[in-house]
Amino acid sequence: MHCRQLLLTLLVLMFISTSETCTLRKRISAVEGEPFYLKYCSSSSEHENEPTTIKWYKSSGSQGRIELNSNSSPRITLHDYVLEFWPVELDDSGFYFFQMGNDTYNWTLNVIRRTKHSCFAEEQLFSKIVEVKKTLQITCNNSYYEKLTNGTSLYKNCEKIENNKKSFLQKNAEFQDQGYYTCMFFLYHNGKLFIVTKTVNVTIVGDHSYIIPVLLGPQLNHIRVELGKDVQLNCSALLNEKDVLYWNVWKKNGKDPNVHEEEERRIKTSEGKWQASKILRIDNINEKNLNFSYNCTVAGKEGIDTRSFILLKKEDLVDIPGHIFTRGMIIAVLILVVVVCLVIVGIIYRVDLALFYRHFTRRDETLTDGKTYDAFVSYLKECRPENGEEHTFAVETLPRVLEKHFGYKLCIFERDVVPGGAVVDEIHSLIKKSRRLIIVLSKSYMSNEVRYELESGLHEALVERKMKIILIEFTPVGDFTFLPQSLTLLKSHRVLKWKADKSLSYNSRFWKNLLYLMPAKTVRPCRDELEVLPCFPGPDLQSS
Repeated sequence: MHCRQLLLTLLVLMFISTSETCTLRKRISAVEGEPFYLKYCSSSSEHENEPTTIKWYKSSGSQGRIELNSNSSPRITLHDYVLEFWPVELDDSGFYFFQMGNDTYNWTLNVIRRTKHSCFAEEQLFSKIVEVKKTLQITCNNSYYEKLTNGTSLYKNCEKIENNKKSFLQKNAEFQDQGYYTCMFFLYHNGKLFIVTKTVNVTIVGDHSYIIPVLLGPQLNHIRVELGKDVQLNCSALLNEKDVLYWNVWKKNGKDPNVHEEEERRIKTSEGKWQASKILRIDNINEKNLNFSYNCTVAGKEGIDTRSFILLKKEDLVDIPGHIFTRGMIIAVLILVVVVCLVIVGIIYRVDLALFYRHFTRRDETLTDGKTYDAFVSYLKECRPENGEEHTFAVETLPRVLEKHFGYKLCIFERDVVPGGAVVDEIHSLIKKSRRLIIVLSKSYMSNEVRYELESGLHEALVERKMKIILIEFTPVGDFTFLPQSLTLLKSHRVLKWKADKSLSYNSRFWKNLLYLMPAKTVRPCRDELEVLPCFPGPDLQSS
């Protein structure tokens, strides 16, 4: 009876700690740019008769303990037993202390730098080994952020799994299923979009019950021999315990007297399988032994496999003449050089080749998507002297080139948003009707209005997967930390730089790159337009 009560108590404690999603580990790692939390583990009745004065502290390096409160950082929030980061950054690494009365608990937090070219950090991987043909199950759930989760997507090797609309994967495991599976949870907190990731490294191993027997080595073996000499043919195989390994050396007139099959040798591998070898010895080789196929076979209930050995006289193997070999090597090197040059040209002029292919095939991806605009232009709406050129570029230059010259249809705030209405709702509706979001970046870009445009576009691009984002750096920015961290998850995260002295011509690299990022569309350029854009006025001209 005592043992039963003890087991029941342990089960209750396990349920309490699991249901509260508290942080039990002393040393914890987190990825920069993602929401993160620390939660003290406590039952509801642990301190019901004591004062509930709760304090949080941080210590890093030579600094002493610093008390944390709601004013410590706009990214940090406190909820009694929980310390939340929205999001956690590299500077948050250190020691954290929870104090309630005389009780204290501490953690060591290490914030890992996010990898630019990957959707997960290798230090945060969970490992999972699945046997082939058994059930492979990947479930995306996060009990702590469940109420804030707006959407969940499952990725394999940082590419979204197509035709998988659910937040889990369940199938019979195959060897090609091996890889890194990342669950992305999209959260909204205080009007901002955040992403939490969880990655599982799935390794697929072979069936531990039986293997398909297989012989080692090439399917056909030519052996150079000399008449009158001896030779040993070695046949090796991976097989199950009851599988059979044998040589097939019988001819029409019986077995050659100089051919002898030796005893089979077997050893057991560390995985519990068997490796066997059987040698066929041919003494005093004669003409009858040449050009005859000596077959080695392994057979079992899981399958059968055969390898062939053919003896050839050394004189029968004629070497390739030197001049033919030299000529062949020169041709091979020339072909390799041509291929490398073609690859380099393709990389350098990939944009030109893609635009030529669109024009040649008259490809148009805008016919059946139900969108109204090809692009929504997001820019700083305040037209001040210091950003007048940026404003002119967004409301005049882009429409002149993309609409009048190349036939696209843009959505411009000042032109297409009806005054007097619900601007926020109308902007969100117009963005949903657009195929691209063009962001004209500058040092003074971020304001409340454009922030909403950017977050709506990111939601369409990351969650709905119905939009791509194009960044245009109109004036040198240098530091892009003012942009949301979730922008780095976009595959097409690319910045086009406007250079007034080089980007004026319609055939300039800037406009070609912009057309490449715009949706493929059958357009007829207007030949009446000037081939060079008008120059922007200088700052002194604008101020006058």
